[in-house]
Amino acid sequence: MSKLQGLRKASHFGPTLIVTTIGWIFANYYWWEGPAYVIAFGICCGQFVVGWSNDLYDYQDDLAHQRTKKPLVAGLITPEYLRKWIYFMTPCAFLINLFGPLGIKGGLVYMLGIACGIGYNFYFKFIAASPLPYAIAFAALPSSIAISKEITPPVWMWLGGALFGMAAHFINVMKDMDQDQASGINGLPQRLGKKRSILAAVTLIALGVVVLFLF
Repeated sequence: MSKLQGLRKASHFGPTLIVTTIGWIFANYYWWEGPAYVIAFGICCGQFVVGWSNDLYDYQDDLAHQRTKKPLVAGLITPEYLRKWIYFMTPCAFLINLFGPLGIKGGLVYMLGIACGIGYNFYFKFIAASPLPYAIAFAALPSSIAISKEITPPVWMWLGGALFGMAAHFINVMKDMDQDQASGINGLPQRLGKKRSILAAVTLIALGVVVLFLF
């Protein structure tokens, strides 16, 4: 049970649940409940890969900052155990999303978002372009479902998703910003600092709301 609990925590379960729920809502709107659950399951598998790879990559940094709430640091699971699950879940996520209701086109768009999440974990979090993978991933999530029904994603969907995604990035790093800066993690929020990052997040959310109403 402790290992399952560790896997759940390493998946960043709160954000994973939110993203999966959003995906299910869009899938239920464009499809119906049956395919919507399959799409949501595929989305969840992809989010597991992103969350697990994040915790695995950050393990040494989490140890250095004594983040005992992280399951690897707490000893609930080992890096080897988590790595095995990543190797198992990655092809599962591809197969479910590419050969499920999303189809090849929609599945590839969603997996682009997953690739962006992994790219952020290993590269983008260190550079000024750190909001970019969030923008692409949050735009790809609902757009992939529209594309699966041969519908061109409307402007509000992909642009609003991109703006809210970037806002989520600024908000997400706020709690660990000082420790990130000490570790040399210098994405755009860390370069701007807390006050300007809060302003950026509020501005992006406001722009996202405007896009939803105008488009």
